[in-house]
Amino acid sequence: MTLSFAIVGCGRILKKHIDAIRDINKAKLVAVCDTAPEKAEKAGFESGVPYYTNYDKMLEKHPEADVVSILTPSGYHAEHTIDIVTKYKKHIVCEKPMALKLEDADRMIKCCDINGVKLFVVKQNRYNLPVQILRKKIESGAFGKLVLGTVRVRWCRKQEYYNSDPWRGTWSMDGGVIANQASHHIDLLEWMLG
Repeated sequence: MTLSFAIVGCGRILKKHIDAIRDINKAKLVAVCDTAPEKAEKAGFESGVPYYTNYDKMLEKHPEADVVSILTPSGYHAEHTIDIVTKYKKHIVCEKPMALKLEDADRMIKCCDINGVKLFVVKQNRYNLPVQILRKKIESGAFGKLVLGTVRVRWCRKQEYYNSDPWRGTWSMDGGVIANQASHHIDLLEWMLG
């Protein structure tokens, strides 16, 4: 069985998702969408698939899509996931953070459960080689029983990053440094320590 993917949101993380889909045996990209016509067109041209500026039109034209990857600004993750799952019953790959409010994350999970689809939130740093090695050491008991972990986030974003899209650096769409950058570190602490 080949899994067909459609992508909603053609921003700076798009290429990573397209490459990941292409690296998976028995997976294919069928369409891309972005509300910014120039981003949608560029993504469609570069990936060789049809492009759209409205995900409803995309999913109506591509009912074969099994999975929809949500790569939109973080403040839209819940809205887009719930709408797509409710209308089209598609599995979801959602970029981090899953949602900016706990109640939105709960609504996303409930919607996917009710509709019998899977929801996967991207946490790519778990697959970095040093992280994999550390995780195996922890699981083997090499460090004894870990009971406390801390993290310091030293990740400076230059102004160009925030200027690259109007939603960046806003509470309503990006959620601040904890949701946007430190979520990687928090995820690894939880994953390593439970």
